[in-house]
Amino acid sequence: MTEQENPVVMQQEPPENFETPAIHETADNNSEYSARNIRVLEGLEAVRKRPGMYIGGTGLDGLHHLVWEIVDNSIDEALAGHASTIHVNMHEDGSLSVLDDGRGIPVDMHEQTGKSALEVILTVLHSGGKFDKKSYKYSGGLHGVGISVVNALSEWLEVTVWRDGGVFQQSFKRGAAFGAMTTSEGANRTGTKIRFKPDAEIFESTEFSFEILSKRLRELAFLNRGVKIVLRQKATQKCHLFEYVGGIASFIDFLNETKNPLFKEVVSFSREKDGVEVDVAMSYNDGYAEQFYAFVNNISTIDGGTHVVGFRSALTKVFNRYLKENPDLLGKEKGKQNEIKLTTEDTREGLIGVLSIRVPEPQFEGQTKGKLGNPEVRAIVDQLVSDVLYDYFEQNPNMARPVMDKILTSMKARLAAQKARELTRRKTALEGGSLPGKLADCSERDPAKCELFIVEGNSAGGSAKQGRDRRIQAILPLRGKILNVEKTRLERVIGSETIQDLINAIGTNVGAEDFDITKTRYHKLVIMTDADVDGAHIRTLLLTFFFRYMPELIQKGYLYVAQPPLYKLKKGKVEKYAFSDEEKDKMIEEEFGGMDKVTMQRYKGLGEMNPEQLWETTMNPETRILKKVRADDETEADRIFSVLMGDKVEPRRNFITQYAKQVKNLDI
Repeated sequence: MTEQENPVVMQQEPPENFETPAIHETADNNSEYSARNIRVLEGLEAVRKRPGMYIGGTGLDGLHHLVWEIVDNSIDEALAGHASTIHVNMHEDGSLSVLDDGRGIPVDMHEQTGKSALEVILTVLHSGGKFDKKSYKYSGGLHGVGISVVNALSEWLEVTVWRDGGVFQQSFKRGAAFGAMTTSEGANRTGTKIRFKPDAEIFESTEFSFEILSKRLRELAFLNRGVKIVLRQKATQKCHLFEYVGGIASFIDFLNETKNPLFKEVVSFSREKDGVEVDVAMSYNDGYAEQFYAFVNNISTIDGGTHVVGFRSALTKVFNRYLKENPDLLGKEKGKQNEIKLTTEDTREGLIGVLSIRVPEPQFEGQTKGKLGNPEVRAIVDQLVSDVLYDYFEQNPNMARPVMDKILTSMKARLAAQKARELTRRKTALEGGSLPGKLADCSERDPAKCELFIVEGNSAGGSAKQGRDRRIQAILPLRGKILNVEKTRLERVIGSETIQDLINAIGTNVGAEDFDITKTRYHKLVIMTDADVDGAHIRTLLLTFFFRYMPELIQKGYLYVAQPPLYKLKKGKVEKYAFSDEEKDKMIEEEFGGMDKVTMQRYKGLGEMNPEQLWETTMNPETRILKKVRADDETEADRIFSVLMGDKVEPRRNFITQYAKQVKNLDI
């Protein structure tokens, strides 16, 4: 992996012309993309009344979906060979701009409407160049609703187009044109810049996340080798430059930085059949978690689809075939190859994979494009991956054999885990109930109203049980540190009594085939540990467990971390709690007038608080502080968990060195 393939984090001020698009000569192509290519299907209707129909919701996902709609248009220009650089700027006024050096949105008169093509695209639903197959061979935005929906859901939007030697500008407010398009001459470049501010009347929050943007833009840079993408947050001067010459093979290298790959070389190939292009890059490591990313025309299909089904089917067939034709892999059990049937679950352990396909007419389920529905794609991906991958492993047995050894071990672990789960079910049935004895459950049965506090230690657990609201709050005390699941297979995880208690209390079970989010007994799971080093370690172990084995709970927003106070300050009859050193110092100065006659207690453990104090500071919904656990950048979250809890020492040492000066409230 070369230095050019690594993302560069720029801390210095970017050049003065940061927002000016690079010169990109496309004069010969402009005649192929004009107002004649724009087809109008219907007008803009009811987007502001029902935004969820178009962007999936009005929370963080919906907010950032606005950005993806614009960026996807710029990427489509890159896919068509007309753009090479994209700038995404987070402005201090809460707006965001996307700038590319593509051909520029058409601005000539649109005969069907009598308006400029620019205004049609921005104000009419189901309009755009994606319906004209001459303009784009592959595109993610086939519905023609993207940019018009962004316009409709923005307080204001401004667009600037450079093309045909001119500069064209127009402003909009909540979807409607705010004045006519203006024109000036003298441009010697091409491109489009769209700047918009999300409407606070529509969205729960209008603050963009640098981490969410960074994750998606990094993916796009991997998927489109050679395309340069710059993300900048002007308020903080944070700036990331993503550019990867190795494409998705570089993506695998990036994901493997904190892993122990079974072989150094990344398996990667590209094939095409019936107009569908299939790109695959994959590797295996000695870990137990799978990291698999699937894309269609650069759109991240987080809910899978027919292409993912085809890939996993191919993977399973390849390894079953390889095992039958290489029975010596079974050692003493040689001769039983026809009796052994590997499953998809066996082949996914330790897999790091990226599947990127391009389809001329993708059929997505819903406007948010989370799942591909094209039935023909399954067979195409299955066949191409099966043929290429089997031949690859046949020609490279030094790579195939360690993978087969791991898959066979995974199969044995799967069978052992099934037995462990069955034994647990029988034990539960004999005991007449599925809830662990340590659990002090609540009386409410509506999960949406119920909270489970996962408490460190029996002492704190006792105080929590006495101080809680028994109607809606359940308490599960944990004794000691739980198993580090980062270094453990599922059968050992299930065999841990502490983790089994946790799984049974939550009610969802674990494992790809058994986990069921609908059986969650509590919609608030609160990790409550001591504010010291041991407490932080236990909290990290629990977060690792949830991230690896119950990620849906994090995605649903069910997981929280309690914030107990660090100090109790008392002067006379006045008592105050401080949750940080800064808050303590400010409280002493502003509310007590200095340290004179102030007594201060430093809490090192939850057990030092009596039930009333624990309720008042940490459990009372009216006064407590809970931090919701989110994984805005799941790729980065995976990297951090691998660094902190994995086997490799060097990445952990580097992490500690890098962040040592930022540590607060460290007890040693």
